[in-house]
Amino acid sequence: MYRKTFYLLLSALFIVFSSCNNPQNTSEGRSAETVEAPANFTGKSAFKITSLDELEAFFQFSSAERYPLISAHRGGPEDDYPENALETFEKSAQLGAVIIECDVQMTADSVLYLMHDEKLERTTNGRGVGTQKTWKELKPLQLKALNGQVTGYGIPKLSDVLSWGKGKVIFTLDIKNGTSYEALISEIRKAGAESSVVLITYNDNQARKLHSLAPDLMLSVSLRNQADLDRLLSKGVSPEKMIAFVGTSLPDKQGIDALHEKGIWTILGTLGNLDRQAQAQGEHLYAEWVDGGIDILSTDRVVPAFNALEYYIRDRKLENPFILR
Repeated sequence: MYRKTFYLLLSALFIVFSSCNNPQNTSEGRSAETVEAPANFTGKSAFKITSLDELEAFFQFSSAERYPLISAHRGGPEDDYPENALETFEKSAQLGAVIIECDVQMTADSVLYLMHDEKLERTTNGRGVGTQKTWKELKPLQLKALNGQVTGYGIPKLSDVLSWGKGKVIFTLDIKNGTSYEALISEIRKAGAESSVVLITYNDNQARKLHSLAPDLMLSVSLRNQADLDRLLSKGVSPEKMIAFVGTSLPDKQGIDALHEKGIWTILGTLGNLDRQAQAQGEHLYAEWVDGGIDILSTDRVVPAFNALEYYIRDRKLENPFILR
């Protein structure tokens, strides 16, 4: 009863907090949740992580009093901000310390760029398959926002995104089919961005291959319980290099505890059903999921989820030496 009352109070305070701290723009086409993209980075907090050792230490679970984070799915698009756009990343980073999840593809002439789909029609004013085109052909195209309107924003190259993001955000890179692991790792090293990235994998073989190619880099791996962990450990992947994606439904608490005992952080994909549940029942649910052991929430509702966790962090006076506030 106490916990339920507490979270109902948290929801009420969240509404007040949001109205005071998130300027609304009611012009046509804008959502009330929209945060204006800054001309230059002006985030309220940022990551103070300058080495791979520090990144590994940051993601080492040691206490239930850890500092939970939001992961902005595809960068946090809104009605007038496209997915996988640098301008959208800037908008999300203005909130504070966030993880940016984005998708990496490779052109026919081996340039790495950001886009979820192979085909161009849904997210750009172009046509055809992006991976079959050269960068010269992709560069003039403009991205579409979620409302379908063409923006003035172009398709970003991975190299530009990595250069912008160092010290501001942590990237989780979703490597799409046909993208060379070797080319991706080379691009990360060329940018000196090793301490800013986590590579997403979906199965044991992907995790094993990436870990063998770049054993120093952090990986997001699909794990829900001790059995999943044991299987991945048998492939030779080091637990200190893992962050566990536990799926898009609430996992068993025993499974989360087993991962935490190995020092492994957990990511819950709230995108989809869980985001809709929070929208219908109240943003306090994001805090409840963190209380249940989730360390990172990967969400399509970046602003309300971030504000719920910001209240959670302030209420518990949580601090992290790797985050500047």
